Amino acid sequence: MAHNPKKVDHLVNLDGAKERLQLFKADLLDEGSFDSAVEGCDAVFHTASPFFFGGKDPQAEFLDPAVKGTLNVLKSCSKSAALKRGWYDLSKTLAEEAAWKFAKENNIDLVTINPALVSGPLLQPELNTSAAAVLNFVNGSPTFKNITLGWIDVRDVANAHILAYENASANGRYILVERVIHHSQAVQILRDIYPTLPLPDKCVDDKPYPPAYQFSKERAKSLGLEFTPLEVSLKDTVESLREKGFAKF
Repeated sequence: MAHNPKKVDHLVNLDGAKERLQLFKADLLDEGSFDSAVEGCDAVFHTASPFFFGGKDPQAEFLDPAVKGTLNVLKSCSKSAALKRGWYDLSKTLAEEAAWKFAKENNIDLVTINPALVSGPLLQPELNTSAAAVLNFVNGSPTFKNITLGWIDVRDVANAHILAYENASANGRYILVERVIHHSQAVQILRDIYPTLPLPDKCVDDKPYPPAYQFSKERAKSLGLEFTPLEVSLKDTVESLREKGFAKF
């Protein structure tokens, strides 16, 4: 924490942080390092897994932190807490499988929240991977990637975790996807909102677009979750990027 205050300054400066926020130093790969943070908790929200492009060592950069890290957190949780959590791609799948097995063996009340690509306003001052995807659209890139992805607003993700904790009937897995679209459609949404921006007008390649598909929202809605429309989420992402000085316009 002390080595990179930028990673926590935005939390320390939140309203009420002085009275209600306590920070702990921990390492996902250091078994037991979460014990003091978890001690006395009613629930633990383990909400992050390595997510970035260009990694050189998948085992060390993705799989170990996700799988071993999740188990280390769960081992701490087994002493006093329940866990609600989401993972990413293969590392997320392996971590979740390990988590369910461990939770069953240790009588932990486990609920998993699995979000798609997360958009919406940034709380932290640093650019994350999902916001960078939107920034690439609005900062003058001539092309968009030939990719189809699910999207969900960060505020919906946070709310889903809270609702899953507060709802005694919550159980199993909850997939959070407001909409699945190709990047060309995301660009079109932004073009409708910002018609004067120099948004990309062609795909990076000539291959067929991966098809869009749908996820049912009913299970997530059963928690009481109301989804933020993607149009609102993308607009709020762009406004946040502009506020924080990332967007050039």
